[in-house]
Amino acid sequence: MNSSPTPPAAEAVVYAPIDAVDRFCRAALAAAGADEATADAATRAMMHGSRLGVDSHGVRLLGHYIKVMEGGRVNRSPDVRLVQSFGAVASLDTDNGHGALGAYRAMEHAVELADQFGIGAVSIRNSSHFGPAGAYAMAAAARGFVGFAVCNSDSFVRLHDGAMRFHGTNPIAFAVPVDGDDPWLLDMATSAVPYNRVQLYRSLGVQLPEGVASEADGRDTRDPSLVEMLAPVGGEFGFKGAGLAGLAEILSAVFSGMKLSFDILPMNGPDLSTPRGLGAFVMALKPGAFVSPETFQAGMQRYVDVLRTSPARDGLTVMAPGDREWKVARERERIGVPLDPATREAFSALADRHGLTLPFSH
Repeated sequence: MNSSPTPPAAEAVVYAPIDAVDRFCRAALAAAGADEATADAATRAMMHGSRLGVDSHGVRLLGHYIKVMEGGRVNRSPDVRLVQSFGAVASLDTDNGHGALGAYRAMEHAVELADQFGIGAVSIRNSSHFGPAGAYAMAAAARGFVGFAVCNSDSFVRLHDGAMRFHGTNPIAFAVPVDGDDPWLLDMATSAVPYNRVQLYRSLGVQLPEGVASEADGRDTRDPSLVEMLAPVGGEFGFKGAGLAGLAEILSAVFSGMKLSFDILPMNGPDLSTPRGLGAFVMALKPGAFVSPETFQAGMQRYVDVLRTSPARDGLTVMAPGDREWKVARERERIGVPLDPATREAFSALADRHGLTLPFSH
């Protein structure tokens, strides 16, 4: 295996135009029976990941999403609706639909609440895998609000010093608009890496970094084919990552009445027909409800300006959260989205089955 921790090797991927990949995803989802709202939300979320370099949660998920829709786990035409509200708080039922559809709808409502009350929080129930949490935080930032999003998932991450799967990768995302600049965007799994990253490295034949994953007995491994659980973020101080995972767990599952991570069916089967009962949580904040918009933006601009111009260690560069993603996004607007071998194979199978035009040349 390649010992480099950073995929991919140049010959391992093919770059496809963003618009072509977007069209292919929508067409494939529609051909699989997804309604227009589901196809739109799932594609938007996947393309967010692929545009910003979060490839583990990008279009490589298309085949899986279609498989679970066809298997019956995910409702292809859900009745997504608010089922409870109290002031600036609401609960949304996704009707076992695609997680991205529920998360986007929930954030839309959270922004409406925040516009009225200064803050809006929406708990999401009966959901499914929703992909990159940053997509939903960014949906709020794009409208001038601060966005926050968390989700839990099936157990795959050990506790600090633990030797069993306990939490899911339980992502946390927080996006803040900055006038005349890219948003400040934190989008992180509370595991050292997401499991989809392990799958990506396996597809590319690349070894994992040290201390991010373990075998069945909890011993660390760099071989993605031997991974049975992930480590919490934080390395020797992984109790911090485990605590953050717990925060996401409580907001996602306890506040929604949904399943805790260790009670959720595995994402990759073998049961692809039973809904998994995931919970999630989104929140929007209206900056002008706390200070004047001018004061808020002056503070954010001062913060990111000093951050980016602060001294760096030799040979390194200081970056604000999101800077790497915006750099990747600008590059990919030019060169396209990288598709690894497993993703190209999945796309080809979908194209053959449904008579679709591939976004790349054979």
